[in-house]
Amino acid sequence: MSLAELKDRIHDPTAETADLTVVGGAGHVGIPLVLSFAAKGLTVNVNDRNEDALALLKSGQVPFMEAGAQPLLAKALADKRLFFTSKPDAISRKGPVIITIGTPVDEFLNPVREVVRDCIDSLLPSICDGQLLVLRSTLYPGTTDWIDGYIKSRGRDIRVSFCPERIVQGRGIEELASMPQLLSGTTPEAEGEAAALFGVIAPKLLTLKPMEAEFAKLFNNAYRYIEFAITNQFYLITKSAGLDYGRILETMRHEYPRAQNIPGPGFAAGPCLVKDTMQLLAFARNEFALGNAAIMANEGLPLQVIGDLRRNYDLGNMAVGILGMAFKAESDDPRSSLSYKFKKVMTGIAREVLTTDPYVVDPNLLPLDEVIERSDLLVLATPHRIYRSADLQNKPVVDVWGFLPNAKQIP
Repeated sequence: MSLAELKDRIHDPTAETADLTVVGGAGHVGIPLVLSFAAKGLTVNVNDRNEDALALLKSGQVPFMEAGAQPLLAKALADKRLFFTSKPDAISRKGPVIITIGTPVDEFLNPVREVVRDCIDSLLPSICDGQLLVLRSTLYPGTTDWIDGYIKSRGRDIRVSFCPERIVQGRGIEELASMPQLLSGTTPEAEGEAAALFGVIAPKLLTLKPMEAEFAKLFNNAYRYIEFAITNQFYLITKSAGLDYGRILETMRHEYPRAQNIPGPGFAAGPCLVKDTMQLLAFARNEFALGNAAIMANEGLPLQVIGDLRRNYDLGNMAVGILGMAFKAESDDPRSSLSYKFKKVMTGIAREVLTTDPYVVDPNLLPLDEVIERSDLLVLATPHRIYRSADLQNKPVVDVWGFLPNAKQIP
């Protein structure tokens, strides 16, 4: 389908079937994409195995925090721009099919391509020859061409494209409308159709070869992950010298443009950065020394904090309160959060571990006031804004982030 044909369809509110399908459309990658296309007038088949998330969307509720999503969802539902399906054979047999499932890593830090292949296998009977298949999430380098070859080996003629998502979680709708979109295709036809599709929602398109696009996504995330590792190492070095890293970092940044992008220290990563760094490490046959060091630094920070506490406190007779369980501030996503790693290790050491978070849904979480009241010391694991104004009752606080300047800081 050409760009002109797509734009013609945008103004057709009577379309009986969806203009495109997003597989995994009720997830963190899928929903911003679904609502962005719907806002441009396209009808979207939201295909997802998570029937609870689909039910929430049907009822007009966004399953997680995403800036600007709620009004767009309400309008899309009112305009009948969304179809909801939960089976692989329910994808639309016309228009592009976007898959938001990427390659995870196994316990040996190796990519698991079979996850993507199994998804393709479930969809193939419902995809028509000539349809565009867009791979959207992170892929191990070479996976797009591998999938294209696999599909051809099954005797099918499907146009395969890789257009990596590169949005900040929670602000995906905003960034899809403001950032260039990377795209690639295994054939000129696939590349052209992908350009027509994403040209509807993106302000600019940048074309790469499939493997170049795969590396671009991984490099972006690994670079950010290494930045966090560097600042966490600086924090530990400064702490060992008995100094305040926050004070040093503030001075480094002050009116010095080359230091403006140094992040603050903290429990960093989430579901993408560490995984993507691991994929590069696997591709480089474990010779990506900076990536390996970054994993050790970031994943090791909670253990460093616990080690310091054990040297200075009788944790076996103390209740420790953890403030924040999401993987980053102002988020409700706990996936790969180092707060949970901290909790798991601390649970085997302290008399009691109490946890709280204003956004995360977890039956084990307690109200903030109760955690503060019952704790002998507090650990700021996720710097949600609410904690800055909370009454911490003069309890000692571990604040790696330097987020609570008025709290009673543990050296």
